[in-house]
Amino acid sequence: MAVRRVAAAEALARLPQFGAVLDARSEGEYADDHLPGAANWPSLTDAERATVGTMYRHDSPFAARKLGAVMVARNVAAHLEREVQDKPREWHPLVYCWRGGQRSAALAHVLDSVGFPVSVLEGGYRAFRRAVLSELDTLPGRLAFRVLAGRTGSAKSRLLVSLAAAGAQVLDLEALACHRGSVLGPLPGTAQPSQKAFETALWSALAGFDPARPVWAESESRTIGRLRVPEPLLERLRAAPCVVLQMPLDERVRFLCAEYAHFVTDTEAFCERLAALRELRGAAVVEGWQAGARAGRHADVVRELLTEHYDPVYDRSMRRNYAGFAAGSVLELADGAPMTLAAAARRLLAPQADPALPAGEARR
Repeated sequence: MAVRRVAAAEALARLPQFGAVLDARSEGEYADDHLPGAANWPSLTDAERATVGTMYRHDSPFAARKLGAVMVARNVAAHLEREVQDKPREWHPLVYCWRGGQRSAALAHVLDSVGFPVSVLEGGYRAFRRAVLSELDTLPGRLAFRVLAGRTGSAKSRLLVSLAAAGAQVLDLEALACHRGSVLGPLPGTAQPSQKAFETALWSALAGFDPARPVWAESESRTIGRLRVPEPLLERLRAAPCVVLQMPLDERVRFLCAEYAHFVTDTEAFCERLAALRELRGAAVVEGWQAGARAGRHADVVRELLTEHYDPVYDRSMRRNYAGFAAGSVLELADGAPMTLAAAARRLLAPQADPALPAGEARR
């Protein structure tokens, strides 16, 4: 049985059909980004790659290859002993490394020798990465987006969750980016993915949507935390019809205090994030907010942040960047309670309703 080499385009289209996707790169390379659903079976670990590379450069390439062969053989044996003893003969893995070279070839050769039908990704992760970037240029243009707009605290992200629960197609960029998209946006205890991993997750989401149905998303800026939204997608979002959420200020304050409860319990972390606004708002204003937070007046600080900073900035940005904002339909929300959002989702998805105009609402 011969190992089959699969081009990147074919592999991307057939990913769900493989019994497993095996990444033969080191754990560091895998952590930076990998194919969706891939398991990490390193032929060489990060430390082993460094050892072999140093020997190759400073001692002898031949000696480095001998040492590398020993390490690869040992690692592949461990993977097989741990992972394949319960696999049936028809188990069909896709194997890849950085360039589709020796690391994936070694693992694929042993699996093939056992009798498994094995495919190797031709060109490796590099070819996959090129294919993802190419598709991120074209996929957004095939989809019809609907954008939830609204000032900070209007429960846009929570409404996306309710829409998804009601059966809508939803692109939650903040969830993919592990960030809520503002100065206060980092999620406690959760690091953002790499730009490559974010783009891979984004490609996977876009590729799974039905072009015949609308895709709901939130109005986002060009960056979410330290991650960049690909330009073709950003352009499509900015040209899409908008539904503008409106919620009373008191309810927005209450909603944000609940959503960002970690800042209430960790006031110093809150004050540290506020410090990032010094350049925009001035030291005296920011220090006043920090003093209010340390005095336990978190709700008052949130209210001032909304009225003095977030609301004016958001309104200017939306009018400048989102073509559908000014003419968008308005959806009034009494609060951000789950029942309120579930009802709003049902209205947005009501049969025969204009998906850009909630039933019973008038255009502005």
